[in-house]
Amino acid sequence: MTVDEDVAGAGDDVDRTPDGERGRRAGLGGAIRTRILPILLGTALTASAALAAVLYFTQFRVDKQTDDAAAQAAVQAATDGTVALLSYAPDTLDRDFSNAKAHLTGDFLSYYTDFTTKVVTPAAQQKKVKTTAKVVQGAVAELRPDSAVVLLFINQNTTSQEMPDGSFAVSSVKVGMTKDDGRWLISSFDPV
Repeated sequence: MTVDEDVAGAGDDVDRTPDGERGRRAGLGGAIRTRILPILLGTALTASAALAAVLYFTQFRVDKQTDDAAAQAAVQAATDGTVALLSYAPDTLDRDFSNAKAHLTGDFLSYYTDFTTKVVTPAAQQKKVKTTAKVVQGAVAELRPDSAVVLLFINQNTTSQEMPDGSFAVSSVKVGMTKDDGRWLISSFDPV
């Protein structure tokens, strides 16, 4: 016996697995590769397609339903409503508040009605408070087909019996807008 024969024979002794068991192991790996892997890949592709469809219909198409004209309409409605909301005079309170309410909706309309009745009207009549507001700049922060958030920068001048020369205030507000019957109305008004 030569060294080469000993080495060749030693290699045969190492693998003592019966041929049938080796075949079953190879068959199981092959089954995983040929049957289960394609099923997993198909499931992943189907889930990806479903996610893409959901994102398309909930995000992308919403953006396509809003354009520059809708943004400008929301900014203009927020501007008009804010000026009406913050401008009033003691001799025209009913008309001023009625005009402002025409620009409001929802809980904010209820809050504004209560606030002007209980706080603003008595103060404006007793102290002869007059305010005028002017929006100097505005832009859309968020825009959806039926809602928007508009950021406005406002100059407001207030005069009263106690301060006939008046006071000047600069402020910024985040105005929540809701589309109701095709009109943009103010649904929230938050100082920034």
